[in-house]
Amino acid sequence: MSNIASNLKYLRKKHNLTQQQFADIMEIKRASVGAYEEDRAEPKYDLLKKIAEYYGLTMDELVNEQIDDKWKPAAKGAASNLRVLSITVDKEDRENIEIVPVKASAGYLNGYGDPEYVRELPKFSLPIFNQGTYRAFEIKGDSMLPLPSGSIIIGEYVENWHDIKPGQTYVIISKEEGIVYKRIGQKYREDKGLKLVSDNKIYEPYWVASADILEVWKAKAYISTEFPEPSPEPTIESLTAMMAEMQKTIKSVVETKK
Repeated sequence: MSNIASNLKYLRKKHNLTQQQFADIMEIKRASVGAYEEDRAEPKYDLLKKIAEYYGLTMDELVNEQIDDKWKPAAKGAASNLRVLSITVDKEDRENIEIVPVKASAGYLNGYGDPEYVRELPKFSLPIFNQGTYRAFEIKGDSMLPLPSGSIIIGEYVENWHDIKPGQTYVIISKEEGIVYKRIGQKYREDKGLKLVSDNKIYEPYWVASADILEVWKAKAYISTEFPEPSPEPTIESLTAMMAEMQKTIKSVVETKK
């Protein structure tokens, strides 16, 4: 969980600024400052960067450190675990849904954190997704059949990986695997990462290490030009096989109770 709210309030007061004065410096509304300090909203990437530069801090320090009278900046070169998401908004300050097509997958691994790169991605909006941050990814391959290759998965950004739920599907962005759409096999573990499972059982499950993971998006919907096929009508052969299997199961249960 970030410390943005408490840090902004502490730094503003330490520099003897009112909320209005700080808002004027940052060229934002005073009400926005109040929302940030009360943890009712978080500044977007560009504003976070501007605030960090104003106070002479790194983005990592502003977001993750607990800044108070006892705080001291880390030595230069210290490792960073900051994850800041770049987004775009429309004219009414509503977040867009950016689309990452297959042909842009390789570039996304390098540009996912670059506001300029994200700004160039195709984008759209859907009224049913007006709360949260969403991105759309085109998938390829047959590992998640019956969802066909070329489907577009709309995912909601997952900030805390411990919130990832086994059995549900996610888009995982990692350094080695790139962009993949998989079902989660086990809860996230700091020491092992995530176990990814394909719905197509010819593919074996595998682990992606924590240090390799860049982003995680929870699947919320999909778009496809292929419509699902209707379930086949049962045949005499299939019904006979089902009955035989049921009789076998019942017999096994009866023998176990004897």
